[in-house]
Amino acid sequence: MAVVREFTLPDLGEGLTEATVVQWLVEVGQVVAVDQPVVEVETAKAMVEVPCPYGGVVTARFGEEGSEVPVGAPLVTVAVGAVPDDLAGGGAADDGAAPGAPDAQESAGSGNVLVGYGTSTAAARRGRIRPGGAGRAAAAPAPLEPAVPAPAAGDSRTVPVISPLVRRMARENGLDLRNVTGSGRDGLILRSDVERTIRERETATAAASVAGAVGAAPATGAAPQAERIPLKGMRGAAAEKFSRSRQEIPDATCWVDADATELLAARRAMNVPGVPKVSLLALLAKITTAALARFPELNATVDPQAREIVRLPAVHLGFAAQTDRGLVVPVVRDAHARTVEELSAEMARLTETARAGRLSPAELTHGTFTLNNYGVFGVDGSTPIINHPEAGMLGVGRIAAKPWVHEGELAVRQVVQLSFTFDHRVCDGATAGGFLRFVADCVERPALLLRTR
Repeated sequence: MAVVREFTLPDLGEGLTEATVVQWLVEVGQVVAVDQPVVEVETAKAMVEVPCPYGGVVTARFGEEGSEVPVGAPLVTVAVGAVPDDLAGGGAADDGAAPGAPDAQESAGSGNVLVGYGTSTAAARRGRIRPGGAGRAAAAPAPLEPAVPAPAAGDSRTVPVISPLVRRMARENGLDLRNVTGSGRDGLILRSDVERTIRERETATAAASVAGAVGAAPATGAAPQAERIPLKGMRGAAAEKFSRSRQEIPDATCWVDADATELLAARRAMNVPGVPKVSLLALLAKITTAALARFPELNATVDPQAREIVRLPAVHLGFAAQTDRGLVVPVVRDAHARTVEELSAEMARLTETARAGRLSPAELTHGTFTLNNYGVFGVDGSTPIINHPEAGMLGVGRIAAKPWVHEGELAVRQVVQLSFTFDHRVCDGATAGGFLRFVADCVERPALLLRTR
């Protein structure tokens, strides 16, 4: 006899209290396996696929796409032990078990809550139950159909779209995918189709606005309304963290200009054909870990309740990355133990994952120090807000050709401004100045890194 079990939104870690439903991955009536992802949600940290610990038939879903669901609220209910009619008619399997009946693990539930933190292999998805199939044998599982948005009442058309990115783009722009003509195979809607439709709509809207302005009567003097943008999701979490940092951390900032000409030359010499390329950010990361090895008191945090400074043994280096969804800070674990090539490869992987919106909570948390390369925005300097609860952030401005006294003569050199914002509770100005001076010396003379571990 089937038992209906309720699966609630689990605690996704790091004090998160709610999540936004981005996309349902299953339909009511669909058979799911243990640990099969059933919904994709967006937290304040990342996009996460949430697997259900029960195997059986989905009997209900809770929450529309775009709605917020608090931790502990129901996501789906699953009939555990139910045997679909179209699978029961074919008789017993070779081992005597009914095909489609969940095994003992499915009945008990796996206990896993996040993809990547549970079973090592992804569970296979099964076909959706279709009515009127009691007389068919289950020779093979039904093919999986791509999930589509629920059609409006009275509209039975399906939407030929598979990519979650296409769905998200359409949803964020208020676009009904049923009105989009797909250019892919069998009418599949591609990202380019959505972008084209959005451009056409904007062009039509602009033309209508111009026409309306020409033929409209004089304005009545009504004041334009202010736009209100909710501070939620990643932007809301960042706002809370910025505010908390400013409220709790007595920070200070120091600056220095450095001649980066030799650093750029060293990078060119390293990036010879046939070997993995090394990024400039990776070289700066290596310099940062070397500086923290010399000034370990800056790889720390403050425990205000215990009134203690906690010096941390490992450097988990965060670096600022700008994405379409806002600023994120991926974390390179054990950065102090990695080579420049390893740092470059890991930073490239994390950056690509961040821009795809697929960073896991583990890849966004527990950093001990942050490197901020705001020079990519074409600015020289900044006084960044410390990434709470860390104790420091190294900022790197743009590298630009400037007049510089080199070996007693005026020359045009590649100059960069470095800034260091630090928690004044963990060190005094002499320590902060020594740290920044060591970083600048390594930028100007990269060979100094050969003396470090």
